[in-house]
Amino acid sequence: MPEAEPHPQKNISKAAVFLRRLCTTVVLLGVVFFGLLSGGPLSVALVGGLVMLLNIVGLLEFYGMVKESQLPRFKWIGLSGGIVLIGSLFLYLSQLADKWWEAGIPTMANIAEIEVNIIAGIMLVLLIRRVLTHPAPSVFSIVGNTMLGVLYVSWLLGFVLKIFFYQVPAEVPFDGGICLLFFILVTKCSDMGAYSLGSLIGRHKMIPKVSPGKTWEGFFGAIILSTVVALVFAHYFGESKLGGMKIIHAAVLGPLLAVGAVMGDLVESVYKRDSGAKDSGAFFPGIGGILDLIDSLLLNAPIMYFYLHLVLFND
Repeated sequence: MPEAEPHPQKNISKAAVFLRRLCTTVVLLGVVFFGLLSGGPLSVALVGGLVMLLNIVGLLEFYGMVKESQLPRFKWIGLSGGIVLIGSLFLYLSQLADKWWEAGIPTMANIAEIEVNIIAGIMLVLLIRRVLTHPAPSVFSIVGNTMLGVLYVSWLLGFVLKIFFYQVPAEVPFDGGICLLFFILVTKCSDMGAYSLGSLIGRHKMIPKVSPGKTWEGFFGAIILSTVVALVFAHYFGESKLGGMKIIHAAVLGPLLAVGAVMGDLVESVYKRDSGAKDSGAFFPGIGGILDLIDSLLLNAPIMYFYLHLVLFND
């Protein structure tokens, strides 16, 4: 009697993948909406807790990919340093540190000083750890790989906190929660626009050696949807919640954030390709890991922050 053939692996259709991504995205956006729009101490606690969660899991995923690439890293020093960096920024920006240590109103100079001091401290710890480790890989490799995780995940995530807690004059109509919601929706709609239009009509590959699924049609879909969402936000909330954001600002910021989102996704694709991983993790059904979720946010957060500082509130 011939041996039964093993069950063939079922191919998941694009519609099923899209449905899973959509369901996961709706749940995540529901949590984000609640956290940003509830207001008061609850919003502060939820945003701080969520950013710290993203930071911890993101660092673990990043150092996991470094390990899969057979490269060295000081995982626990990088993780501890990233936690200290995000935790310190949160305490200072939320002004909890002012209640306990009289740190004063947050200023850009003090924020930069905190970041530089913590990053320098992490670097010193890494160098000393390498000196005391024998045998050990090249200092260039092990210290560089560890610091890259802190900078790519923790330092860039810190800009999300800077957007939410951005300090403006009391008379300016600005809501940090609405601004962060604007940033997240414009960025993530870039992902949705790229995936939707790319799946429907995508034919021309962008950078197949980095990300085979990316197409120029999807790229234009990202720009279109992000720009539409940015214009809608500016129309309804520009004067009342976003510090006077103009339509022309949204018309420029939408495409800029769309391009940044695509580049952020491509950067993470390079990490995954070098490590041989399909996804950075399996934290979310249909999406993958934390880094798969926030890759576009990481590169866009500094862009949004610099827009606030250099354009909207440049006085």
